[in-house]
Amino acid sequence: MPTLLLVDGSSYLYRAFHAMPDLRTTRNEPTGAIHGVLNMLRRLESDYQSAEVVYKGCVFDARGKTFRDDWYPQYKANRPSMPDDMACQIEPLHAAIAALGWPLLSVDGVEADDVIG
Repeated sequence: MPTLLLVDGSSYLYRAFHAMPDLRTTRNEPTGAIHGVLNMLRRLESDYQSAEVVYKGCVFDARGKTFRDDWYPQYKANRPSMPDDMACQIEPLHAAIAALGWPLLSVDGVEADDVIG
């Protein structure tokens, strides 16, 4: 049966950042979340290797406000901002995911889980 494999990359990023040890390069750049997300994607590919995956993609939250912020101004108002050690891993993570052959998707004004449905 044809399979559509979509991943909430933003969720994976937060999960990996908080689950992984504080791994760093020799230049002291954090890499734990990158390592964790790539491991999760490899595991997912391994779990689905027998399926007929016709499309796979990694969806990330768009930067800035979402439609939910317009509907409810207090949406996520009490959440702390993204830690700098996580934010600096986003661009290299996107590059690594693309290098693995996963298309990246982000829709302005929409979070990844809303894109996926």
